[in-house]
Amino acid sequence: MTVRPARPVRIVMVDDDAADVAFTRDVLADYRVANRMTVLTDGLQALRYLRRLPPYPDAERPDLLLLDLNLPGLDGLALLDMIRADPVLHDLPVAVLTTAPVDQAILRARGIPASCFLLKPVDFASLVHVIRRVEGFYLQVER
Repeated sequence: MTVRPARPVRIVMVDDDAADVAFTRDVLADYRVANRMTVLTDGLQALRYLRRLPPYPDAERPDLLLLDLNLPGLDGLALLDMIRADPVLHDLPVAVLTTAPVDQAILRARGIPASCFLLKPVDFASLVHVIRRVEGFYLQVER
């Protein structure tokens, strides 16, 4: 059995709502989850980041993408379709952020290709559950 050292989880959050971003950062900080969170505010910016196009040639592949669907420019659904069609990114874990349980049911019924759905504002238990589903990831809590 191989024991892997814990490392900070690499999260990319794509959301143009500063309050939701701040709340998610606070949740991670309050529970002292070691993370490196990059925030992007629109779908085109996120696509450039994920594909390591300028101005992001050194971008690291995230362990988890937190994706709001209502984005300016390239919306979250179009971005998600592009991620799933990309041979390099197709298996990236994506948690779609929704504002109501009914939104989640509608999105599931439409066959949206997300790894999972999270209600906004993001709560710690749901976020940890999603992070633990990422294969090979060990949650590190700072003491």
